[in-house]
Formats: sequence, C-alpha cells, structure tokens
Amino acid sequence: MINQTIKLAIQGHTDELIEIRRKIHSEPEISWEEYKTTDYVYSYLENLGIQCRKTDPTGVIAEIKGGKPGKTVALRGDMDALSVQELNKDLSYASKEDGKMHACGHDAHTAMLLVAAKTLNEIKDDLPGNVRLLFQPAEEIAEGAKSLVKQGAMEGVDNVFGIHIWSQIPTGKVSCSPGPSFAAADRFIVTFKGRGGLGAMPHDCIDAAVIASSFVMNIQSVISRTIDPQESAVLTVGKMTAGTRFNVIAENAEIEGTIRCFNPAVQCHIETQIKTFADMTAALYGASAKVNYIRGTQAVLNEASSAKLVQNIVSEAFGVDKMLEEKPTMGGEDFSVYLENVPGAFSLVGCGNSAKDTQWSHHHGLFNIDEDALIIGAELYAQYAWGYLKST
Repeated sequence: MINQTIKLAIQGHTDELIEIRRKIHSEPEISWEEYKTTDYVYSYLENLGIQCRKTDPTGVIAEIKGGKPGKTVALRGDMDALSVQELNKDLSYASKEDGKMHACGHDAHTAMLLVAAKTLNEIKDDLPGNVRLLFQPAEEIAEGAKSLVKQGAMEGVDNVFGIHIWSQIPTGKVSCSPGPSFAAADRFIVTFKGRGGLGAMPHDCIDAAVIASSFVMNIQSVISRTIDPQESAVLTVGKMTAGTRFNVIAENAEIEGTIRCFNPAVQCHIETQIKTFADMTAALYGASAKVNYIRGTQAVLNEASSAKLVQNIVSEAFGVDKMLEEKPTMGGEDFSVYLENVPGAFSLVGCGNSAKDTQWSHHHGLFNIDEDALIIGAELYAQYAWGYLKST
C-alpha cells in the first residue's frame, strides 16, 4: 500500500522539514493575523509550480493535479499560534513575538504539509487523482475551517485527512480510531443584573456577585444529575467578573465557560439547561439573567474506512507496534467542519518525549515537540493521499 518513493523522499527532506518548522515557530501569528505565514506558504508552493491561491484574509488553498484521472483528496494543516508567552527561552528558534507562541503544534502541521506537498508534487505524474492542500488559519478560534469551506476548499473533494501533533502520546506512536476523536466545543456567557449599592446596606440591594456564585455552584448538577452517566460531557466555568469596588455591592456579574461533549442531543440539552438555571437563579434573588450560548465546533467523528486506511498505512510504514488507540479527547477541533462535507479521518501523531522535555501540555508556555515526529507526520500526510487515491 505504501509508496517507497514517498518514504525515501520524505527522509531526504528531513533537514528542510525541521528548518521550516523552526522558522514558523520563531515567527508566530495568532488567528486571522497569519499574513507572513500565508505569504511564506504561498511562495513555497508557487516555487514548486503547484497551483495555489490565497484566501481572505489569510490562508492558502492549493492543488496538485495528478497525471492520471481519479478522485480528489484534501489534506489540511492549520497555521495559527496562540496568545501564550514562550517560556522556552534557551531555544535557538524561540518565539520572537512577545506574548505569542506556537504552543499547540500548528507550526509542525504547516511544515509537515509543505514537505508532504513537495514530495507528492515530485510524483504527481503517477498520482491517480488530485491532492487539495488546505493551509488553514484561525483554528484556535474555530473560524478558519468555515471560512475556507465558504471559499471553495471542499468543492470537488471526495475525502479529507488531517493531523494533530500530540504531546500526550510518545514520539513514534500514532492514533486514529473510528468514531469520536475530538469533542464538540461550545462557549457560554451568562450576565446577571441585580441592583448595586452601599456594602453596609445589603437589604437595599440585589447582589449580582452572590447570584453568580450560586449559579456557578449549582450548574455542575446539569452534568451530574441530568445527563446519562454513560454520556461524556464537561462544563467548565473559566471566568467570572463581578463588582467594581470592595465596599460596593455588585450590580452586574458575568460568567464565561465552555461545554464539551460528543452527542448532539446532549449538546442541545446542556444549552437548554444553562438558560433554565440562569433564569431560575436570577428569579430567586429578584434579578435578571441573559444567556449567550455560542456554538463552536461539532465533534470530530472519524469515518470507519478512512480511519482503517490510516491504521493500515501506519502499520506498514512505521510498524504494527506504532499504532495506538488513544481515547477521545474533550479538546475541540474545527476539522469537524470538513467532515460535515465529506468522509475522512483525523489522526494524532505523538511528539511527547520527556528526555527532550517535550511532554508539556498543549497551550503551555513550555510546550515543544520532539522533531523526530515531523518525519512521521509528513510521510503520513503523503502516504494517506497516495493510499486513498490508489484505493478508489
């Protein structure tokens, strides 16, 4: 199944692969600000003679036309960084942008997909079909995939594949199981309005801080007491703002949080319950509540035959022992947007190695990757495209 020419070519591009990743890592750009990264990707592909176009405002869609007729498979790599301070100060390629960092591995995704594109372009005459390349912006705010789809990313595409570097998996291991991979991820904002006043006269006031605190303490019962225990769901209140001064009773309070689950019915249930709890809590104290529930990403659900293709490729290309069955994560991923259009799969490629200090959690200031994982990810991208096109 695997193409030995691809394997040898990827190995030959190892130094370039690391160089590209380090360049992008040192020049992080957050969501919708990936202008330099977009220009770099576009120029790299254009120099290879690959047909490509920039998307608005950032991002690149490209296509490698195979020499033989066939279907079209899309490969996606995201490009945006995070508003996180880099703590790896001793790295030669540490972030040059204060307060911005590739703390999730998207620098690796972009580098791996560029080198995979270079390799596939070298064998394009043998490709039985086409390879669409999606260099996506704004994954971290769950807006980039929707934007690319609106700009034609999935037109004529039959299957889609994506990779996420994963520090919770040892370097060399790969996971891609059929079914749920990443959870649906929503956001909610609850605003309570009471009546402020002098802290010494609470009887004349309606304390929004107390109301918000009551809501936070009770809302977890939505998960623990209204949802089937066999269903997975998480409700997190991450931010609460109330009051303006130590001796003034708060008139307003605002709570922000996130919901993670896999079942759309559970997702709808939680949304309804948050609104019910907010209204009832406010009414109990004589206040009012407003809920803004923001749908983010849907769950990433790997299509069975696509996931099986990944497993077969990993077993043959890297060894049967390299395939790992990682449990679904409650993390969110807007790769789900592509899967709403066509079948496909999303794979985790391990980059965790305590000997190289790359075991840190994603979004942490010390996050880094074991660069030995880059060659695995780049080859997996290219071999998936080859394997899918050859099997259809």
